[in-house]
Amino acid sequence: MNLIPAQIIQYLTIAIIIMIFGLLLWNIMLQSDLRKLIKKNETVFAGQKAKNLEEVILQQAKNLKTLDKDIQELYNISNQINNLAFRGLHKTAMVRFNPFKEVGGDQSFAIALLNGKNSGVVISSLFTREGTRIYSKSITAGKSDKHPLTQEEEQAIKIALTNEPKKIN
Repeated sequence: MNLIPAQIIQYLTIAIIIMIFGLLLWNIMLQSDLRKLIKKNETVFAGQKAKNLEEVILQQAKNLKTLDKDIQELYNISNQINNLAFRGLHKTAMVRFNPFKEVGGDQSFAIALLNGKNSGVVISSLFTREGTRIYSKSITAGKSDKHPLTQEEEQAIKIALTNEPKKIN
């Protein structure tokens, strides 16, 4: 190939233009990557007065320890609240009945009030012509400790035991 120096200059000019165009594209891509990196750095260093990455990492580690202590404290408080709620009377039931055929109109009742361990009290009220009598009996694990239960009291306890408390999400 016999190339004239003018043709060589022409080919070199085209090659240089292509190289300049390639370098320009490469520069644009690097600028884009640099912007992304700057945004990430701004996110990491946001609100920080640190001068380098090591100080930021140490500060974040300190923040994580503080948050871990706070979470543990909240967990303990949550357990205390759950224990209190478990001991509270939240299983309840009432049964109305008429103990005497000629008197009443279902004004007598038995109320069972139980906690999470199925312990508590059953309160009965008997309405008669002479007045109203109220009885209370302690309940442990769904059974009476000392006193025999009436059919209505047993029914109230049975209903209360099936009334499981609903969990709040």
